[in-house]
Formats: sequence, structure tokens, C-alpha cells
Amino acid sequence: MRKRYYQDYLKDILNSIDDIENFIGSMSFEEFKKDRKTINAVVRSIEVIGEAAKNIPRALKDKYKGVPWKKMAGMRDKLIHEYFGIDVEILWKTVKEDIPPLKEPIQKILASSVGV
Repeated sequence: MRKRYYQDYLKDILNSIDDIENFIGSMSFEEFKKDRKTINAVVRSIEVIGEAAKNIPRALKDKYKGVPWKKMAGMRDKLIHEYFGIDVEILWKTVKEDIPPLKEPIQKILASSVGV
């Protein structure tokens, strides 16, 4: 397995955000809460975001303090530890309110790292 660089983790985050957007699409909460396949796919994507956030170097996290790195990792941990008790309303709120604002800053960080 090749060495992974922080840019790889940033791409993982962006890909997972895109996946979540595609999984949810124009679903309503009522549709979402009945769709176990989509719920499981979203949970997995949030796990990837959290794990990738944990692998971002401290120096980069310090440079981009406006990105909620700790919160990203924390959501992953919460999902893993509460595996049998995921609150679908909190999950929905997370994908609708917390995930979308991550996209632009991560894109900017990745764009600024080209050639680094």
C-alpha cells in the first residue's frame, strides 16, 4: 500500500461529502428515515470524513483553524460508539447543516496544496 499524504485525506473528505449529497439528493426527512440503505451509506461516509480528519497533520489543522476538524472526527467517533443507537434526526441535521459548509474550505485547502 502506498504512503498516503494529507491531500489524499482531503480528497477522501470531499469524495465523502459528494457521496452524501448524491445519496440524499432531493430526499425529504420522511423518505430518509425509512431508507436504511441510504442511512447506512451516509453513516459510512461520515465515518470516512471523521477518520480522514484525524489523519490531517496538526500543522495544517493549526493553519486552518476555521475548519471544525475536531467536530468532524467527533461525529465519526460518536457514530462508531453508538452503532446500535444512531439518532436519525441528528444524522439528518448533520448532513443538512454541518456537512455542506465543509466542502468549500476543504476544496480551497486542497487547491492551495497543488504542487506542494
